[in-house]
Amino acid sequence: MPTTLTRSLALATLAASAILASAAGASAHSIEQRSIEQRLSIEQGRQSGSITWLEGRRLRAEQQKIIRVEQALKSDGRLSAKDRRVLKTLQDQAEARIVAEQTDNRRRRFLPRIGN
Repeated sequence: MPTTLTRSLALATLAASAILASAAGASAHSIEQRSIEQRLSIEQGRQSGSITWLEGRRLRAEQQKIIRVEQALKSDGRLSAKDRRVLKTLQDQAEARIVAEQTDNRRRRFLPRIGN
């Protein structure tokens, strides 16, 4: 017959496993959500003129690179904690570049949006 301590340990282990599983799922979701938010930020910058055509093209290419890295890291079907750190670092760097391009005072002048 299991003791109270054994039951408590089993319940604590089960709870910890559930928390870790939900955290991993939430992290993967936040990576996707952040990617979407960055793409929207680039597009809004293009629409407002705070990001020039060439800057937008470079920023979108960087977003595509992050997607390719994520797909390569997910090739085994999951993202490890190290993989998530790598993606977070790439997204942090991309975010910094997006903000820098939005605030560098280069403006699109009377040029319609063409292409990417």
